[in-house]
Amino acid sequence: MADSKPLFSLDGDPVAAEALLRDVFGIVVDEVIRKGTSASEKVCEWKEPKELKQLLDLELQSQGESQEKILERCRAVIRYSVKTCHPHFFNQLFSGLDPHALAGRIVTESLNTSQYTYEIAPVFVLMEEECHYSIKKGAAFLGLGTDSVRVVKADERGKMIPEDLERQISLAEAEGAVPFLVCATSGTTVLGAFDPLEAIADVCQRHGLWMHVDAAWGGSVLLSQTHRNLLDGIQRADSVAWNPHKLLTTGLQCSALLLQDTSNLLKHCHGSQASYLFQQDKFYDVALDTGDKVVQCGRRVDCLKLWLMWKAQGGQGLERRVDQAFALARYLVEEIKKREGFVLVMEPEFVNVCFWFVPPSLRGKQESPDYSERLAKVAPILKERMVKEGSMMIGYQPHGTRGNFFRVVVANPALTRADMDFLLNELERLGQDL
Repeated sequence: MADSKPLFSLDGDPVAAEALLRDVFGIVVDEVIRKGTSASEKVCEWKEPKELKQLLDLELQSQGESQEKILERCRAVIRYSVKTCHPHFFNQLFSGLDPHALAGRIVTESLNTSQYTYEIAPVFVLMEEECHYSIKKGAAFLGLGTDSVRVVKADERGKMIPEDLERQISLAEAEGAVPFLVCATSGTTVLGAFDPLEAIADVCQRHGLWMHVDAAWGGSVLLSQTHRNLLDGIQRADSVAWNPHKLLTTGLQCSALLLQDTSNLLKHCHGSQASYLFQQDKFYDVALDTGDKVVQCGRRVDCLKLWLMWKAQGGQGLERRVDQAFALARYLVEEIKKREGFVLVMEPEFVNVCFWFVPPSLRGKQESPDYSERLAKVAPILKERMVKEGSMMIGYQPHGTRGNFFRVVVANPALTRADMDFLLNELERLGQDL
């Protein structure tokens, strides 16, 4: 029995393998794409961890299972997973589903290649050529230590204050430290703030510092002729990070690092010229073997989904997507102003809409000594209720001296005004007894 196949193995049976995949794709289309994007369905089917472990039967066994059982497991995984493509999922900086990007992800996963050399991924190597707390983590990974990171003050809107950046540089130099990098942000995670890049670039230029812009969230705004002024000065950055998987909905994960440098800096920093991969006497231009530029060498293909989506939508289509998100965020803001019990944290400049829901028992009680403490407890209670009902998901957090407030991220391209109305109505319903 030692050399026998597992009972239900599909090895060597392409017909059975194709049948399985067609069945799985059918389940994905029905349960994820059709139902998962329908406002009439739940965002999630909440279960406590102990119950969920029992429902999923996570233990691995020595004997394989039948195809029917595997399909059941696929349905269960989808059923109990959060539907991030749902129009009432506002919880993260990513949401929605672009069918062309999904098509690219399916092709990528099916080809199962790595992006390190031209010979193994010729199409994707050429395609890629065209196409916050992380700072402290980075300092720790590099061995610099988190104490070497200086936090620059921000104003009440969450924007870096250039004058304090200047002060922090002077303080560091007076202590014998050598400042070398400034990290600005275009689109902060909570408030959606855009730092004043021109003023920050002036400071960096005076002191000879590398200017990096974390535009992971807000970088896609450059596609909008109407709103791109929020990133004025980004052309002066030495490096920019951008995540199309957020506002453009290419799907996790899709990230880009853009550099002003043209000297092949990444290869100088990371290259190790491993002879088993990066032979210099290959029959093609070895400059196309880009894997030696990056830290991890072998990596999945992330460019096809963005390329295919961009080909399908065009720059104008992606611009409309960005502009629509801004317009719906503005609609939500104006509706919040009309309703009793909703208080904006501030006027947003991006698609992060932050507000408090003030339940009936706290309205008109702003002068009470325990008002702020009681108000901070509202968002966690409502979050638990909405998740357990599966009606929607919204993130909340404190920020500085502000107690817990909701942060709605208006990014899903399928959203409508009706979804904004539902969000506010649902909060009123869930919080009417508080």
